[in-house]
Amino acid sequence: MALNFTDKRIAILTPTFSYHSGIDRVAQMQAEQFAKKGNKVLVVALEAKIKSENYQVLELGMPKSQFLQRLYRLFFFFDIKKILYYKKLKNYDVVISHFYPMNWIAHIAKKTYKNKIKYIYFNHGINTTGLLNSFMQKIYMRLFSFFTDITLRNVDEAYSVSNYLREDLKKVSGLESKVIYNQIDKKRFNKKASGAKIIKKYNLRNKKILLYVGRIAPHKGIHLLLKSFVIVKKRISNVKLLIVGKPTFDNYFKKLKKISDEDAIFTGFVDDDELPSYYAACDIYVTASLWEGFDLPVVEAQACGKKVVAFDIGSHPEVVKNGILVRENDVDGFAKAIVKILKQNG
Repeated sequence: MALNFTDKRIAILTPTFSYHSGIDRVAQMQAEQFAKKGNKVLVVALEAKIKSENYQVLELGMPKSQFLQRLYRLFFFFDIKKILYYKKLKNYDVVISHFYPMNWIAHIAKKTYKNKIKYIYFNHGINTTGLLNSFMQKIYMRLFSFFTDITLRNVDEAYSVSNYLREDLKKVSGLESKVIYNQIDKKRFNKKASGAKIIKKYNLRNKKILLYVGRIAPHKGIHLLLKSFVIVKKRISNVKLLIVGKPTFDNYFKKLKKISDEDAIFTGFVDDDELPSYYAACDIYVTASLWEGFDLPVVEAQACGKKVVAFDIGSHPEVVKNGILVRENDVDGFAKAIVKILKQNG
């Protein structure tokens, strides 16, 4: 199933239109596909790193610090100047919102212009894993969910990126949705990709390579991945772990660096065009993530012919087709699964 529009004016709303966000990569692919079909496309974001000649990108702006960003996004509706951007959507046929707080703009535009526009919500899920360990965090997430529900009350159509999220949305908000699994670019992510330059860059010749791609955040379970990696190294000596991604929690990143050694290589952010080479270079794709609404890297890795080791959580039972799912938080079991696949591969 896919959304098909031709000769329409389509606005796509997403908080941060950037390469390091899975949500934004989905929004980007939608924008490119809609533009190719002759639609006039506008992407509206608070922060926009992705640019294109095929569609317009409007950056609204937001605070620079992570703390202020979180507060700003939660109470976005107080920024009347930004909310008034809903008026720019008056002449659009379709408005697709990918995440709060952009729903406010879509919600008010639909409320104001009623039948002139179709309001579509793409549900990527709201992660609370690892975010409810303090009173203030609990209050924040309750408000986040409450405000999200308000903005979804006049949605025309809703789509979830996995059945796991479809069921969660129904349970939390009562909103019915259809499932559209995230798509990847199979022209780039396939078995023909070469990992030679990555192996050369990090001096990985004759090494067994484990790869993780994604944000470096607590719910991604990288601390558990590193603990498992220690166990794997006791069984297989010539193994390396590549951790590809942007640190989004400074204190968490510092802790990870303290518990890792030279065999765990933090590459930092990697341009999207380079990712196929990283998948091609690895022997196994590994993720100890504790919550996933979809997990694009898992699908990309499998398209490149790689097996996956992951925890049996969230959408993983739906998207992991070639690999091993391990009981959540089972670090020993995770290591055993990695060793098993490496030995099978020879």
